[in-house]
Amino acid sequence: MSTTTVSAHYAPAEAAPRKSIWARVFEALVNAQQRRADREIARFLESHGGLLTDDMERQIMDSLSRRNRRAI
Repeated sequence: MSTTTVSAHYAPAEAAPRKSIWARVFEALVNAQQRRADREIARFLESHGGLLTDDMERQIMDSLSRRNRRAI
């Protein structure tokens, strides 16, 4: 007959340090901007045939960079 030994000695996982409120606000803003850009790209591709070609990628980047320049 075999014997199984169970040990209760373990190191508790350390909690990740909590981010400051400003870091969380900034992260939320960045994530919202990324989702908006993803939606715009999806809409653009859908309206132009759905294929991502080199030319389409160039047009998307031009469109997004123009919008960013106006915002500054």
